[in-house]
Order: sequence, then C-alpha cells, then structure tokens
Amino acid sequence: MELGIIGLGKMGGNMAERLRLGGHKVVGFDFSAEAVKRLNDAGSKGVSSLEDLVKNLSAPRAIWIMVPQGKPVDDTIAKLKPLLQKGDTFIDGGNSNYQDSQRRYRELKPEGFNFVDVGTSGGVWGLKEGYSMMIGGDDDVVERLYPIFEALAPAKDKGWGHVGPAGSGHFVKMIHNGIEYGMMQAFAEGFAIMEKKEEMNLNLPQIAQIWRYGSVIRSWLLDLTADALGRNPELKGLEPYVEDSGEGRWTVFEAINLNVAAPVITESLLRRIRSREEYNFTDRMLAIMRNEFGGHAVKSEKEAAA
Repeated sequence: MELGIIGLGKMGGNMAERLRLGGHKVVGFDFSAEAVKRLNDAGSKGVSSLEDLVKNLSAPRAIWIMVPQGKPVDDTIAKLKPLLQKGDTFIDGGNSNYQDSQRRYRELKPEGFNFVDVGTSGGVWGLKEGYSMMIGGDDDVVERLYPIFEALAPAKDKGWGHVGPAGSGHFVKMIHNGIEYGMMQAFAEGFAIMEKKEEMNLNLPQIAQIWRYGSVIRSWLLDLTADALGRNPELKGLEPYVEDSGEGRWTVFEAINLNVAAPVITESLLRRIRSREEYNFTDRMLAIMRNEFGGHAVKSEKEAAA
C-alpha cells in the first residue's frame, strides 16, 4: 500500500522506515533537506515539495501528517487540499486536541475528503517495537487503511484498534498521556523517597532491575527508568525542569468538564509546572505563613543554598 508522510522527524522518519520494511511504498516530505535525504538513502522516496508528494501517490491517496498540533496541522491541510481530489484521506498522527480533530472531520467531509485521527504512542522506540495506535474515523475509511496500521503496530492484531468516530483516537491518546503523567510521577516520588533514606545506602539501579521481573509494577516505563538510572544513578547534570506536551492539561480540563475526580493526573501536571518556577513564590509564601502563625524558622536564600 502507498502512504505519503509529511514530517520526517525522528518519529515520522522511523514510521516511514517501518512501513518500508513491511513492503509498503512511502513518499515523504519535510522542510529539512537532510531529513529528505535520509529517507531517500533508506530506500523510500523523499521529495522537496507537497506537489511532488501528491504526484508520486496514486488515487485514492492517504497522507499521514506528523507536524506539531494546532495551526501547523490546519496550514498543512489547507496547502494540500487544492492538490488532492475527492476520496483522498488525511491522517493526523500527531498529538492534536480531539476537538480540533472533530472540527477537521466536519470541515473536510462535505468537501469529499476523508479524515482519520490516530493517537500514536511509541516514541523513538517505535521502529523496533512498533507503535500503539488509537484510531478514530469512519469505518470504511479506517478499514481500507488496515495494512498501514498492521505494518506500524507491534503485531497485526496487537497494539492498535479503531476506537470510535473521528476525534476518538486523539481523545483516547489524551487520556493515555494523562495516565502516563501519573505513572511517571509515582515512580519519581518513590525513587526520591528511597534516595533520601541515606542510612540504608540503597542502590536505585539495582532496585529498578529487581522490580522489572515478577513485580506488580513492572512495565515498559520501569524498563526505561532502569536503563536511565543505570547510565546516570545520581542524575548528574540534569536540571529539575519538566515539560508537558499539552495532553495532560487537556485530560485535566476534560475531567473537570465531565465532573470526574482525577487528583493523581492533576497533581502530576501541577508538579511539572512547578518544576519550571525559577522564583517559587508559592513555597516562599508557605514558609512565611508558617513563621507567622507558629514561629517556624524561615531560611534565607543564602542558607537554603548552603
């Protein structure tokens, strides 16, 4: 089967290579000439314009978009529409907001285009392990794309599925990432407690390895944590600054709108935001209030740094 891919970064490039290895024709476009060259060198076809991308695909075309969520997705679709024809399919495999995906489906359907949203998980490991895919869209359109999903997934019948109508793929991926936030926070806090128990001199890389086998909390996330600790047990050279992709925020907003209590996911998001505060006014306020009502000592910046 043929597939066009727009966005040949680490994930998009790995997806193209996995499809090629599965016997599918891939035509890829990226603004980076180096990324296009890598695709050509790997045996697929890289092009330098959207026009060339479309010309090298047979109708009905399927084009997988791997660009940042929001305006870049809308801009890409707007540039592609005049080049395509009715029956062609847009696939958004990035981390878009599910409401944007619902809107894009509503806008494209009357014009004769198909739209499929694919929440994609697997990161840089996807080339080797396969990608977990949560797919939203019309039944007949998704079914026609089965060969693509089967080639990208960990196995033909594992790690992917058509979860519902347009928007549902990105909705489920949003919840997936919210859960991921909570799991990461729990691991981080647990290891922090053990690191603080100095009299036991605990070997954190060893403990992570022990938990990987037979433990109730064994997981791929723990595997990656164990590898990271093995390389850098004391986390030297790392700043306590944690980004968020946006999907954790959307999960929290959705929980509030649906009146669903989600304290673990919410707190894990807030901890990430707090990690970026260079001047932590909140904690300074807590310290001064404790001093006011209880006479608890307040440390100066010089004392805190000592």
